[in-house]
Amino acid sequence: MKVQHPLFSQVALGQDLPEYNLKHGSVATIVEHYPMPEGEEDGYSLEGFDLPHVTIEVAASQIIPIALDSYQD
Repeated sequence: MKVQHPLFSQVALGQDLPEYNLKHGSVATIVEHYPMPEGEEDGYSLEGFDLPHVTIEVAASQIIPIALDSYQD
């Protein structure tokens, strides 16, 4: 079963993307999910990276979920 990352969650890059001058660990927000048929890797559109008006498409294997510490007010 494939893991689906929720929309608008933050993720980090799991590898460098030299074509965008982005490094492993750079953080962005998922803005779109592209489900693929079984046996193919899902895709995601990311925004953020301190790059205004830039959306980058990546494969699911290129991102790592960021676990935020939960707290209560």
